[in-house]
Amino acid sequence: MAAIVVASNILVQFLFGQWLTWGAFTYPFAFLVTDVMNRVYGPGAARRVVLAGFVVGVICSLIGTRIVGEFGPLVTLRIALGSGLAFLAAQMMDIAVFDRLRVGVWWRAPLVSTLVGASLDTAIFFTVAFSAALTGLEPGNDVSWAGEALPLLGYGPIVPLWVSLGSADWLVKLALSILALLPFRAIVTKLLPPIA
Repeated sequence: MAAIVVASNILVQFLFGQWLTWGAFTYPFAFLVTDVMNRVYGPGAARRVVLAGFVVGVICSLIGTRIVGEFGPLVTLRIALGSGLAFLAAQMMDIAVFDRLRVGVWWRAPLVSTLVGASLDTAIFFTVAFSAALTGLEPGNDVSWAGEALPLLGYGPIVPLWVSLGSADWLVKLALSILALLPFRAIVTKLLPPIA
């Protein structure tokens, strides 16, 4: 979890195309780690791993606030707050949903819990970090660029830029949650003893 959090915090600084950062491709694997822990060791162990990831994320954010880039600190208060709230809420929701769906077909719990958690993560992060409605959180941080009205993902209805960024991020999380079912199955099969 710590490696995923650190990698995602670094890779979020680099763009992949117009709507994504490279962090969009690493962070969804945090749900894989949480789900494997939940399946193999239970929800208590999964929560401990999430809390460890949260602490690592806070440390990354604190370091990022000290690194000044072209436009100011690499991590602003809104981004740090949005990131921390989103991570903690989404991962804890993932654990709760997974635990409720633990019995049944093997793929249902990891798929549904990740879809719910990833959706919550995206909604919280992008709203807290970039919505004009929350400028009071950090009045000195000008995020007006994120409110620029553009077609959704370049083709849809007119929305603030941050909505397109969030939508692209969410779509990647959804795609990776489906792809992550294969490693989930392989890892869990390797770690759990066969049922006789």
